[in-house]
Amino acid sequence: MTREVFIAHVEREQEALRGFLLALCCGKKDDADDLAQDSLVKAYLSSAGYQDKAASEREKSQTCLSSSEREQARPKVKGKFRSWLFKIAYNTFLNHKASLRCTESIDEARALVSSTRADSEFEHQDLYLALRTLPPKERSAITLFYLSGYSVREIATITDTLEDAVKKQLSRGRDKLREQLKMEQ
Repeated sequence: MTREVFIAHVEREQEALRGFLLALCCGKKDDADDLAQDSLVKAYLSSAGYQDKAASEREKSQTCLSSSEREQARPKVKGKFRSWLFKIAYNTFLNHKASLRCTESIDEARALVSSTRADSEFEHQDLYLALRTLPPKERSAITLFYLSGYSVREIATITDTLEDAVKKQLSRGRDKLREQLKMEQ
């Protein structure tokens, strides 16, 4: 993959990547940005080994098109590059979390948010606080499924787990979130 092709892919997927990591980091923008940067560096360093045959065929056929025609012809759906990038981001997140405490109580999370910067503008603060109490694997499954729109099969591929394990993580995560959000009301 050339540098230009990598940059084009990243420009198309950057917002989704940051949203995914922001949810995994429970709304902590600085952590999400750091992880996004680390993930993009890792992706760039390993981009020589990435190959999406369908995309490279499209790029070859579009070489004679103008830049606006190429933009219109570019598929708008999530693809293999996004899955590959999310897998790198997920692994980067897990490596980061391995050095930290896995879960916190909802009260500890609330205290942390209010003591650092209570972001009253933050639209989904309660959800992020509840997500913070989940173990990383359940949090990742919930985030990929509900916030990023991935199927169970795609999540299993990204997280290197079985589909049944993803279904269990989703079920447990939903139950824990439901309980946490009930307690807040």
